[in-house]
Amino acid sequence: MGISQEEALAELRLMRGSIDNMDSMLIHLLAERFKVTQRVGRLKARAGLPAADPAREAQQIARLRALAESAELDPELAEKFLTFIVSEVVRHHEQIAAEEGD
Repeated sequence: MGISQEEALAELRLMRGSIDNMDSMLIHLLAERFKVTQRVGRLKARAGLPAADPAREAQQIARLRALAESAELDPELAEKFLTFIVSEVVRHHEQIAAEEGD
């Protein structure tokens, strides 16, 4: 037996509230992650290290794919997400290195 539209809408409001809360948490976590990666970028620039670290990136992708599988999340989604984040981090590191070199 189905549920009424009113019941469905009430449940949707609850679920969407949970989604909104999780989105807020994701944004705050991402902001904190980027604060740390900015520090990493400054350290790399001062030490003359390259902005990108392909070996580390490969390790992280493998680690997050495994975490995604254990969390019953599509590993491809996790890899795409991390790849996007890493590309932004590297871009920031390159900017920092350019600024530090001025």
